[in-house]
Order: sequence, then C-alpha cells, then structure tokens
Amino acid sequence: MNRIAISLPAPSSSVLSDRERVVAEKFASGLTYREIGEALFIAPSTVRTHLATIYEKLGVRNKIGLAAYFTGTSGAQPAALLPLPDASPVLAIFPIECLNSEERWRRFADGLSSDITIDLARYAGLPVIAFHTMKSLGSKPADFAADSKALGVTYIVSGQLRADDQRVRLTIELADARNGVSLWRERYDRPVEDIFALQDSLTESIINVLAGSFGTLATIGRNAVRRKPPASLRAYDCYLLAVEQHTTSSRAGNAEAIRLFSRALELDPTFANAWAELAYAYSVQACNGFGDNLPASIENWRTAVENALRLDPTDSCAHACLGDLRACLGDLEGAERAHRRALEYGFNHAGILTLLAGSKALVGGDPLEAMPLIERAMRLNPLAPPWYFGIQGSILFVASRHREAIAALRRSAPESPNVLMFLALAHAAVGEAGEAARIAARLKAEFPSFSVEGFIAGHPVTNPDALVAIRHAAELAKLG
Repeated sequence: MNRIAISLPAPSSSVLSDRERVVAEKFASGLTYREIGEALFIAPSTVRTHLATIYEKLGVRNKIGLAAYFTGTSGAQPAALLPLPDASPVLAIFPIECLNSEERWRRFADGLSSDITIDLARYAGLPVIAFHTMKSLGSKPADFAADSKALGVTYIVSGQLRADDQRVRLTIELADARNGVSLWRERYDRPVEDIFALQDSLTESIINVLAGSFGTLATIGRNAVRRKPPASLRAYDCYLLAVEQHTTSSRAGNAEAIRLFSRALELDPTFANAWAELAYAYSVQACNGFGDNLPASIENWRTAVENALRLDPTDSCAHACLGDLRACLGDLEGAERAHRRALEYGFNHAGILTLLAGSKALVGGDPLEAMPLIERAMRLNPLAPPWYFGIQGSILFVASRHREAIAALRRSAPESPNVLMFLALAHAAVGEAGEAARIAARLKAEFPSFSVEGFIAGHPVTNPDALVAIRHAAELAKLG
C-alpha cells in the first residue's frame, strides 16, 4: 500500500488568544491535562476549561479535529471537518439529569457526564460533541431531539442519577437521534464509599459497554452496514466491517481487514482510527507470517502508524502499535516509551490494556506487569472477544502457568497460527507430547510458511524470559 500524503491546515492566529494557542498546540501534540498544567503552571481543570473554549472557537468537535489544525500548512478548511457523506457517526452525551436537590450530587452528575464525554472521544472511534457545548445547551429530555438535529448527531446518550448517603443509582440510555428509538439501556446501582472511585468505576463500565470492537455502538453499526448494498458503503461502514474481520485472527480475515481498511482510507484519508487499525492488521500479517514479504509488511505497518499519529497524537491504539514496531526495528527504549504513552491514553480501554499486556509479556518491559493488565481488561470487558484469550494464553505460558494457558487458548481463535503454536508449546511443557505433536502437525499443514523463529522476529519477541520459554518448549514440541 502506498503512503498517502496528508496536508492539513494551521489555524488563523487571530482566532485564539496566546494562552489558548499554547494549550491547543500542546494538547494536539499529545500532552495530557496534567502535563500541560505543569508546563504552564495552571491547574488541570483550567486546562480543560481552556480546551472547551478552544473547541468552540475553532469549531472542532474533538481532539482529532484539533490535531488536524496543527499538522499542516494549507489555509483551506480541514477535510476532517467538512460534512462529507463518508464521515463517521457523531455522538452527543447530554448532561446526566440529577434527581436530587443537593448541590454535591449535581456536581457529581456533571463530572460523570464530562468524564464519559472525554473518554468516549478518546476511545470510541467516532466524533463526540464537546461537553462544554452540551452543558451550554441546558437541554431537558423533551428538547433532546431538536438539539440533536441542530448539532447533526447520529446517536445520543442521556441519563438520570438518584443518590443518597448509601447508594448511587444511575440509568444510562443510548438512542438513535434521528427517530428517538432506544438502542440500549442499563441501570447501575453502586454503594457510596469513595466517591471518586465510584465515579471512575461508573465511567469505565459505560465506556467499555458502548465503545470498542464489540461495544454497543460498533454492533449497531455493523448490523446496519450488513443491510446495505456494497456500492453504498461509506468509509465508516468499511471500517466497522474491517474491525470485525480483523478480530477473527485468521489469514483470510486479516487480508479482508487490510482491504476494507484501505478502502475506508481511500474514501477518507484523514480517518485516524482506520490508520491505527490498518497498522495493527499489518503487524498481525508480519508476526503470523501471513504475508510473503516480511520487510514489506513492516514498512506498511510503519506507514500506517505514522499516519495515525500524525492525525491523532493521542490515539492509544496507535501508540501501542508503534511500541511493537519500534521493538521490531530494534529500538527497545523507543518501544517502552510508546507503550507507556499508550497506557497513559488507554488506561480505561479494555482492548488497549489487552494489547499492552501481550507486549509486556513478549515484547518489552516486565512480564510480571502483564497479568494485572489482562485481568483489568477482562474485568472491564466481561464479554471479551476470542483474541483477548489468545493474548491471555500467551501471557500465562510465559508465566509458566501452562494448564491455565491451555484453558485460555482453547477459548481463542482456532484459525490463528499463534494460538496453535502456544497450544503446542503449553502441552509440550506439561509433558503431553502426543497432543503437542497433533497440534504441531496441524500448524504445519495449515500454515506451512509459519515458523517459531519467524514469529519471534515478526512479533517481535524480545523479552529474555519469553524467548527462553518459547524456544525451550519448541524443542520439546519439535516445532521449527
């Protein structure tokens, strides 16, 4: 796939104040609220207030639109902001309605609404209207439809909060903004102990139900796409179908994911999430031996991840993918930096935690840190897709928990050569030579070009403990 050059505009210097421009540039470059606050000697809450004003002045809806202003030189309007028919759906989170009269609970409801907005804008893979805008509307439930139409949104999230000194009860609903039909509804009933921990817990639960490859929004989108004739598919439709294919972990699924991601990017070259997912598809091609040319897979991997980060410097998926790429190129310090940044941006994202757990166990860092990450990911996403268990199995194998590794790998994708390899290695490690040989024979028959050393080079596997464990078990399993 050829590199696509993307030129995006810089903002007019007359739009922002000097302080706002500094804040905007730092946020667009990937710094967090805390880092910006420390650099400018202001509180993180003040940074957030500045960003709300910046979004409103520039007419952008999220950090991707903001980053687009600072990554090019053209004076034209950013392509990411044009109302193209291929643009992804837009989400609006209306401030949660507090049914209590106490001011502290009203503040809690506003804080929860803001946190959900910020995290969905970061992880859901679709634009989200800034909370400052939603708060300024002062909407009542009866006004949601009219305000949604004025904002041009596709989906709306609303909620009600009721609390006392013992419990907090929160009802959240996702609805189609065009017709008001409820698409998903959930009630959360939690004890009041540490109010901040409670707020984080509720935010995490809602984000991981709505967002991600198997979240409510993605499932709704895929179901709608399947009813469309192929000629009418948009960039976002292709993206949704590609993510579904990508998660099968099969050779055919990965090839189809690359085709669909590439098609999405032909329709919308500024689609940052599609670039990040395309990078991961090429990394899967490299480590599984799905391609005929490993250097070409790595170069395509590099191109895609660079474009993803150019468009969205805070994309946690892209940073995680960049970490693995740098390790593959021998830059282990750079890999560790990228993985740290991915964890910073994706700490509430179950999929990112799973990817980072796998990287901790196999690529770089401390393998002992992998287990808490995968356990947290499983808690955040109890309906975990099969590829989570493949990564969990590889982590358990490196930790010498071979029986547990086999149980996890059995729940993963049987079409993945990586899964078959670790299954054979785990059975060999517990002395089950016959079962290891049977799986090794299947691996050789179905994936004749796959090899253990090729997996080590393409993943890459650079952690010393993981290298020793894999190579030792490969000798027992007679896998080359």
